[in-house]
Amino acid sequence: MSLSDSLPLALAALTIEALAGYPAPFYRALGHPVTWMGAWLAWLETRLNRPDRDFSARRAAGVAALLLYLVPVALVALALTAGLERFGVAGFVALAALAASLPAQRSLHTYVGAVADGLDSSLESGRRAVAMVVGRNPDALDEAGVARAAIESLAENFSDGVVAPILWTALTGLTGGALYKAVNTADSMIGHRDQRYAAFGWAAARLDDLVNLPASRLAALWIALAALLTPGASAREAARAVFRDASRHRSPNAGWPEAAMAGALALKLAGPRVYGTTLVDDAFMGAGRREASAADIRRALALYRRACLIEGVLLAGLVMIVG
Repeated sequence: MSLSDSLPLALAALTIEALAGYPAPFYRALGHPVTWMGAWLAWLETRLNRPDRDFSARRAAGVAALLLYLVPVALVALALTAGLERFGVAGFVALAALAASLPAQRSLHTYVGAVADGLDSSLESGRRAVAMVVGRNPDALDEAGVARAAIESLAENFSDGVVAPILWTALTGLTGGALYKAVNTADSMIGHRDQRYAAFGWAAARLDDLVNLPASRLAALWIALAALLTPGASAREAARAVFRDASRHRSPNAGWPEAAMAGALALKLAGPRVYGTTLVDDAFMGAGRREASAADIRRALALYRRACLIEGVLLAGLVMIVG
């Protein structure tokens, strides 16, 4: 698929998802592509991840599982693209509807907004809501910790849940977008550093780092530009935090949008956090205040909406230039 085809597809997918999200009737009737990918990977994992094997053998099994997982995704996406392209405008609309299942800008806004609403009610409600968007132990979080966790998740997921799938769809069509989503799903399922997945999930985690590298930088840029349009936010501090702090994050990608968000809102995000019962000692992003609240979550959401809009406008500009 050429750029003259893939760029309009990405723009249409972004627009459809922003307006409608992934329709609940579709989810009830058909599930979601991520659930199908997850079920296939889970089946492979139960058969290939043998705890009685040594580290090298399990890592090799993880590489094999990743290939067996990704090849069917690519073949299905290629077949759908080839089949639907024959139907002209109707086929393009169908492809765009399929591609719209890849980004998650609307659902991300909904889930993070629910954390702010929960905190308005009680700390416990905020903890229950933030548990839907982060992997850390919510019981270890006070009100400021819940707010920071929601904002950090918003920033990181803007990169890998919105910018990245649209980027790869824009460059390579439905196939690239679907493969990206498959890699990201694999990382979330098996790309952990615990005893079960440290070897088997090694390939998934490294590939996810690689494919998210360009999107994380773009996400930081979109956030900094959005700060120019957001009252009370600072594009200069966003850029300063990115250049000072992003490379110190334990993730090669998450630090970029998190640092940009922290600097723009005069917050200090990341730092030591508890996942389950494990304390992860990470660097701080930003040089602002640690005390965050529901109001700060809503400020972050305002910044996020403008960043999504900037991405859409720039994508539309590319469509006009290339088309």
